Amino acid sequence: MPEKPTYEELARRVQELEQAESERKMVADALVTKASLEKIISEASRRFLTLTELDQSINACLADIGRFCAAGRAYLFQFTSDGDTMNNTHEWCASGVKPEIENLQGLPLDMFPWWMKLLQAGRNIHVKDVAELPPEARTEKEILKAQNIKSVLAVPFMVENRLSGFMGYDNVAATRSWGEKELTPLRTLAEIIGTAVARKQAEKALRESEISFSQLFESAPVPMAYASEVDGYRGTTWNEAWYRTFGYAREEADGRSGNDIGLWVDSSDRSRFLKMAHGQNDVTDFETLLRRRDGAVRNCSLFGRFIDRAGHRLLTAVYLDITDRKQTEEALRFTQFAIDHMADAAFWMTSDARFFYVNQAACRALGYSRDEFVQMTVADIVPDFQMETWSDYWNELRGKRHLVFQTNHRTKGGRVYPVEIHSNFVEVDGREYNCAFARDITDRKRINEEREKLQAQLSQAQKMESVGRLAGGVAHDFNNMLGAILGYTELGMMKVSPADPTHGTLKDIQKAARRSVDLTRQLLTFARKQTVAPKVLDLNETLEGMLKMLRRLIGENIHLAWLPGKDLGRLRIDPSQIEQLLANLCVNARDAIHDTGKIIVKTAAVTLDEADCAGHMGMVPGEYVLLAVSDNGCGMDAETLSHLFEPFFTTKEVGKGTGLGLATVYGMVKQNNGFIDVHSEPGQGTTFRIYLPRNTTENGPKTKKDAAPPALHGRETILLVEDEPMILDITMKMLERQGYTVRTAATPGEAIRLAREHAGEIQLLMTDVVMPEMNGRDLAKNLLSLYPNLKRLFMSGYTADVIAHHGVLDEGVQFIQKPFSMQTLAVKVREVLDGTK
Repeated sequence: MPEKPTYEELARRVQELEQAESERKMVADALVTKASLEKIISEASRRFLTLTELDQSINACLADIGRFCAAGRAYLFQFTSDGDTMNNTHEWCASGVKPEIENLQGLPLDMFPWWMKLLQAGRNIHVKDVAELPPEARTEKEILKAQNIKSVLAVPFMVENRLSGFMGYDNVAATRSWGEKELTPLRTLAEIIGTAVARKQAEKALRESEISFSQLFESAPVPMAYASEVDGYRGTTWNEAWYRTFGYAREEADGRSGNDIGLWVDSSDRSRFLKMAHGQNDVTDFETLLRRRDGAVRNCSLFGRFIDRAGHRLLTAVYLDITDRKQTEEALRFTQFAIDHMADAAFWMTSDARFFYVNQAACRALGYSRDEFVQMTVADIVPDFQMETWSDYWNELRGKRHLVFQTNHRTKGGRVYPVEIHSNFVEVDGREYNCAFARDITDRKRINEEREKLQAQLSQAQKMESVGRLAGGVAHDFNNMLGAILGYTELGMMKVSPADPTHGTLKDIQKAARRSVDLTRQLLTFARKQTVAPKVLDLNETLEGMLKMLRRLIGENIHLAWLPGKDLGRLRIDPSQIEQLLANLCVNARDAIHDTGKIIVKTAAVTLDEADCAGHMGMVPGEYVLLAVSDNGCGMDAETLSHLFEPFFTTKEVGKGTGLGLATVYGMVKQNNGFIDVHSEPGQGTTFRIYLPRNTTENGPKTKKDAAPPALHGRETILLVEDEPMILDITMKMLERQGYTVRTAATPGEAIRLAREHAGEIQLLMTDVVMPEMNGRDLAKNLLSLYPNLKRLFMSGYTADVIAHHGVLDEGVQFIQKPFSMQTLAVKVREVLDGTK
């Protein structure tokens, strides 16, 4: 069955539906506004097709746009013919607003220098607040204030490309900003009325000078044509503006219809236009496609009207090219669609931090509708927003034009999430906006945090590996020196009576050297260079055999709890490593407990998948046996945890710890392809979790029954190869003391030469692993061709990959760890020669 949607999903769907309804409402409002404006323009164009009632038409247009823009007054000022004064010729006033037309007659133009300078430059006059007019507009300010005018918007009024006055609105109720909604109809009607006035003036001039109709027709600034119904509108006359607009020469089109010259893209449109004209006597805003002479297709709006002339009717037509307007509208629709459907949230803000417009993504992200947004400010969605800093931010944005920064957004439901903001400064008709795009960067921040965490883990692992290599190398050199010290000390003790004081001194040297051996072996364990002989074992059985020893180790004041898991499976590990692991962890736990406390040792079988391993460097999915040691001690902080497994790092007092215990644990776990996880907080105790791979084979190799201890002397011949002179010398003396015949070589090449020259048998090759010229294993292979029954015993301060992998001996390889005592050497040599192991 499909899963039921969650509350959040239902809420999000409801928000999307609410947002869609809000957007539909905005689109519907915009369409209504657009339709109203187009109706005003169309009605104005229709009114001015005939100029018999020009003043009434102008007043009607002013009333239309005044109401459309909710202005206090709408008016037309025209300059007198001498260019010295101007008159308020037409005025519309809203209800309750006092008319001023009678008071605004014969105004000298030189009283308005600031105003006239803008108009003569062809610029619009946009005064949001009359009180804030500049000093040079002192006269204008006084006149406007005397009429109680708070805000003004005016555009130049042009007649035949000549400045003839201005049209404008004002507001007496309050200050306001004027935008495209108010400016567009004002400019358009100024053009239409300017054209109408030009035509009116032309008609007046025609009457006064008896200029013919054709001259008036030709002087029209817009493309026009007329045709007589007598000949079925076939013989069409076009004016000069039409020829310029459509690119024809007069001889190519004069007297020919639009169909004849291929003007109509769809000839049926011409038939519909004529039919509408006959039915209505005039046609308004008939949109069609017309073709220029060069083949370019233009969107045009046609206005047609019948007039009487010379006893018959002429159908006149005005052609307005609206291609650019159509393209602009289409581009605006595409832009609007792109912004509304982009993934990032988009916000338009005004200079007072208020939202002017938001896209769908912003509504989805923050949970508000568009209607809600336009009532809100930036402070409503930015938790740490400070209004007193907004002006500084706005000034910086105005100067740089583009800013990128990060902040937080708060949703309607209260959720706070990080965002990256791209702010852009936009100026439209004198008004300043901030167009900002916001992208949710929650996932990016999480990925960056995870990447930084993994990088830190990798750096820590690399550091531990580097320290391990250093520790291994140091331990190897120490082992060689300690081998010589122990060997010579042991030989010296054999030659001195136990009663002799020198014997006691040698004994102290031996103790110190053995303690140093233990330290170096811990270093080798950390470096994973310690040689181990793994066995398949049951972890629970191994640990149960250690409990008594562990309780003595931690003391009576600490309770040791043993929680064995079931069905663990088996491990393949050196048993001595298990003992060392648990002892080190329990001692570490004991030292973290002040006075009384508890240590819990727990085992379990676990299976880790990819999700479990995510974020833990070194963890790999698989089946593991878990060994966990927990205490209720003092715990550790993050800084201590970051250094926990480094050699010689300790938080204990001087003399109370070497700092190698946990380093040893780390090395043994890594040597056995496991991993370790530590959780600790100050005052909350510590838990170490060690994951060791479960053995995939059912049984381990069977161990032989205890055999009788081997004889510690022999008479065989041994070839001893060691590149360290002191180790070569002391080992030779130890072997000779046990009865063996020893041939020594300092290099593999010398060993091969001795073997070839030797007349008798050589029973045992005892060789260092890492040497110049050739490693010990390759040397053994060479000598086997001379002595097929040759036994081999490898020795080294640490194992190398030539005989072991990660410290685990290859099958059948015999190895003795440096440094070694005479007893250890004697037993190992006999084991190899007798084949008892």
